[in-house]
Amino acid sequence: MGMNVGTEGGSGEPDVMVDMNTTPLIDVMLVLLIMLIITIPIQLHNVNLNMPVGNPPPPAVLPDVVEVNVDAGGIVSWNGEEIIDKHVLDEKLAAAAAQPNQPELHLRADKDAPYRAVASVLASAQRLGANKLGLVGNEQFAQ
Repeated sequence: MGMNVGTEGGSGEPDVMVDMNTTPLIDVMLVLLIMLIITIPIQLHNVNLNMPVGNPPPPAVLPDVVEVNVDAGGIVSWNGEEIIDKHVLDEKLAAAAAQPNQPELHLRADKDAPYRAVASVLASAQRLGANKLGLVGNEQFAQ
């Protein structure tokens, strides 16, 4: 003899729920979280620094720019003025080197300029103490 324990019977009683209802537990946890957030004191995130007081530094003085060009014929020009004599170039370089705030010399050599003319300008600038010298237009030599 056996006994059939099934749920298909017509007893009319509901089945036993095995799952736990977690809704009240979640409600209690949210209330506790809100209470914790409210009770924690608000912390300000700043750091007190004693900043120096004084005048700002004066703006940087930009040096003068002198364009020295060497064309394809080897003729040197100083800010657009052609210099045929090497002694005139030396005088101008010496005057520029003697200034307390030396001007920047931007040497722009033509692609077809003779090497001797460009090297002569560089050597004169070094010899006379004009040490703020930059080569401009080097991208024309890249192949």
